[in-house]
Amino acid sequence: MMGHNKNFDIPKEMGAWVLNDPDNINIVKKPVPQPKEGEVLLKIDAVAICATDLEIISHGNPARIEGELPFNKNYSPGHEAMGRVVKLGEGVTEFKLGDRVAVEIHAGCGRCEMCRKGWYTSCLNYGFASKGHKANGFTTDGAFAEYMTNRTQTLVHVPDDMSDEEATLAVTAGTSMYTLDVMGGLFAGQTMVVTGPGPIGLCAVGVASALGAEVVLTGTRDNRLEIGKKLGANHVVNVKKQNPVEFVRDLTCGIGAHYVLECSGAANAINDASAMIRRGGKIGLAAFPSKPVEVDIANLVRNNAYIYATRGEGKSACHRAMALMAQKRFDAKLIHTHTFPMKDLQTGLKYTRERIEDAIKVVVRNDERLI
Repeated sequence: MMGHNKNFDIPKEMGAWVLNDPDNINIVKKPVPQPKEGEVLLKIDAVAICATDLEIISHGNPARIEGELPFNKNYSPGHEAMGRVVKLGEGVTEFKLGDRVAVEIHAGCGRCEMCRKGWYTSCLNYGFASKGHKANGFTTDGAFAEYMTNRTQTLVHVPDDMSDEEATLAVTAGTSMYTLDVMGGLFAGQTMVVTGPGPIGLCAVGVASALGAEVVLTGTRDNRLEIGKKLGANHVVNVKKQNPVEFVRDLTCGIGAHYVLECSGAANAINDASAMIRRGGKIGLAAFPSKPVEVDIANLVRNNAYIYATRGEGKSACHRAMALMAQKRFDAKLIHTHTFPMKDLQTGLKYTRERIEDAIKVVVRNDERLI
């Protein structure tokens, strides 16, 4: 590990992947960005690929550059990153040169009503860097590059004994943590159903289990359900073989679960969740269905149900998720399946998109210069 207070040899130019037309990315030379007041410059070591990266590269949303789609704007995607602090902006004393850090994505503008409440993932100035908004890889340059600047409030210290690859998962775990926070936050002894064993769902199992919930994980792939067991799921249900609603009702003596965290994006997921929870139960939505879905609103109203839709890793959730990871309350490494050099980002994206070799979390590493 590089020592603290070391002066790093920072080049003037770096390699960075940029988005051109939809589904067209390539490496270009960019000036290494300079940290402003309250920012640091990070040497990016590793970045996990998110399904949202695929969405951005293909369709633009939810990325926005000055309110417009991000195509042909010299913009670099990538957001689930970790690296080392190599330069300090003015006024930065809470980090030292050489510190290993994972990053939150969203900093927000810091001045709107939502940011002032800590809801910076829903910033009212989203997409307008000219108004102070910053979200790496969404509205400002991201981590598919050699260097990136970050505001200090978005940085999370990485323990010395944690690998780079595991550290990139702080955002995924933080996204799960944020939804659990908004739904209530304390789960010891309560029943939580997690639907969909993708990266966020599997991390949600780990976080909810660490917080003491009795966790039921539902999905369609036995091997992913097995990973869920290792992350702390008390029960797993393959929905191709067993009715998950009946399982949950039986498990809870017909009353239903306290919480359902929906991470699958399946068309009928909200209605299944509505049938699984008890009266007054809570449903958290962390997935994006691919098209509008029909919802049985009457059943939700009859049962005094609550729905919470959350975006990203708000209210500093990555810090709390990292604390659980650092204490080894759950093993986030289990969802990291593949690693490629940053130069092979296109391969990593393909593995993620096509789930080659049942890829879950694919990480790209910056072990060599891109240019």
